[in-house]
Amino acid sequence: MKILLLNFKLLFGLLLLFAACSHPSDHNYYLNGSIWHAEDDSDELCITILGDTLDIVSPGGMTLWYSKQLKGNYEISYAASMPMQGSEVDRLSDLNCFWGAKDPLYPNDILARSQFRNGTFSNYNSLDLFYVGYGGNYNSTTRFRRYYAEFYEKNDSLNKPLIEEYTDAENLLEAGKWYHIVITVTQEITSYTINGKELFCIPIQPGDGNGYFGLRLFQNHTLFTGFNVKQL
Repeated sequence: MKILLLNFKLLFGLLLLFAACSHPSDHNYYLNGSIWHAEDDSDELCITILGDTLDIVSPGGMTLWYSKQLKGNYEISYAASMPMQGSEVDRLSDLNCFWGAKDPLYPNDILARSQFRNGTFSNYNSLDLFYVGYGGNYNSTTRFRRYYAEFYEKNDSLNKPLIEEYTDAENLLEAGKWYHIVITVTQEITSYTINGKELFCIPIQPGDGNGYFGLRLFQNHTLFTGFNVKQL
């Protein structure tokens, strides 16, 4: 994995290069005081920090974990876009995310088996979590699933059942469009809202939403910014 750190003020055209791509073993970095951790199955991931925006080029599958565990009633919000400028990394698909994620073997440390998962999508079946695949399958589906680790490698339909799906163009990705995503977790429900439209909402039991957030990407180029968590 490669991480390129840049920091510049676009208004004045000032570009400050303060770190080159790190060694592949260095998967941790800071953004606005928060620690993030990347899992990448391609070993070619390149993340550029442009002020408060991550420019992520993911040739394979990658998950970017927010390292702080979230509990109780909370709201996650962020913005993302997929620039389509003719590059071979520009693929309009898979603006995905995990939340409430936890490893039953290490419920208070999502990174304990980071090396095992290593960005390989099927290995995330070993976690309990909520998942939205926005514009997945080459931008043909937007799906909401819940993962149950107890059925890992036993029964796919029980391991990650499909809760709801959209296939209409209104609920798929558009090139260069910015998406503002809000994920809400309370003791009673969890919901996923994008650009002010609630796409998914299901009842949950107290504590089901406790866990970690991860941005999940696959073979694409994504801009990611404005990440914020607040307690409700």
